Parts: sequence; C-alpha cells; structure tokens
Amino acid sequence: RPRGPPSREFRPHRIYPSLDAAMGRFRLAPPQPCENRYIVDYIARHSLKQVENPEGGEGWTWKFDPAIWRRFDIGDMGARLAATRCRIAIMRGEFSVLLSAEIGEYMFNLLGRSAPVIEIPQARHHIMLDQPLAFVAALRALLADWDHSAPSRKIASGPLPSPFDS
Repeated sequence: RPRGPPSREFRPHRIYPSLDAAMGRFRLAPPQPCENRYIVDYIARHSLKQVENPEGGEGWTWKFDPAIWRRFDIGDMGARLAATRCRIAIMRGEFSVLLSAEIGEYMFNLLGRSAPVIEIPQARHHIMLDQPLAFVAALRALLADWDHSAPSRKIASGPLPSPFDS
C-alpha cells in the first residue's frame, strides 16, 4: 500500500545562478507532459526565491521546505477517509497515474457512496494544469450544489477490498 514517496536523503536546496536556470529544473511530480506550459512556468516562477549564494553573489532556490519528504506520511488513508465527517468530493483526472478510476471507486465506497466523484476528461494528475477551464467549471458546479443541498453520509459497514492490497 503506498505510504508516500520513497526515502530520500536530506539535501538543502541547490542555488541556481539565474532564474532561467532554476526554472529549467522545475518538474511536475508525478511527471507528466502539459500542453499549458504558461501555467507550469507561472508555478515554477512563483516557487522560487532569490537568495544570497554562499559562493558569492545572488542566486535562486526553491521556496518549499527541503525536509518535507522526511516527515511525509499519509498513514492509513482508508481509515482517514472513512472517519471524515465533513463534506468531501473526489476530483480526478481521467488519465491520472496516482488516482485511477479503481481508487476513485474505492474512495467513493469508503465515503458511504455519498461523495461526488468527478472525473475531468483529458486530464492527467495535475487537473488544473491540464484542463483549467474544465476544472473551474466542475468546482463551480460542485460548490453551487453544496450551497443548495444538505450533506448526507452513509457510513461504510465492514471492511472494503482495497485496490492497494495485492
């Protein structure tokens, strides 16, 4: 069962000599192509900060905490989902490598078959990068419904088969 990314040795962020050099190293995780390169570039640019380079001058480095992977543990996601008491929706890209249709169905069952499952066509894992207008339309429709509907929740009874079990 997936428990997060593989162990990684802690390394401080590299300092790049220029904004262009740093942006050239930006990668999506999980890796995937993206036709809307301008959105990826925007995210990359806003994920960087200018810093002093210990070797002299200034450079560019990532804003996120490099130690995040040392503390990353999603725990028992099935138990977390089953215990959720707030409204929740599952939005997945049609071609997501992390949230397959089978995992979406498993989550739907854990949530008492009452959570909306929204699949965005022609999207991979990074839905808002692949299909930004479809993502916004789906989110607006979901929130409009939530403004006018009462939440209902059927608690799943008994253990459910997990797509993570081999």
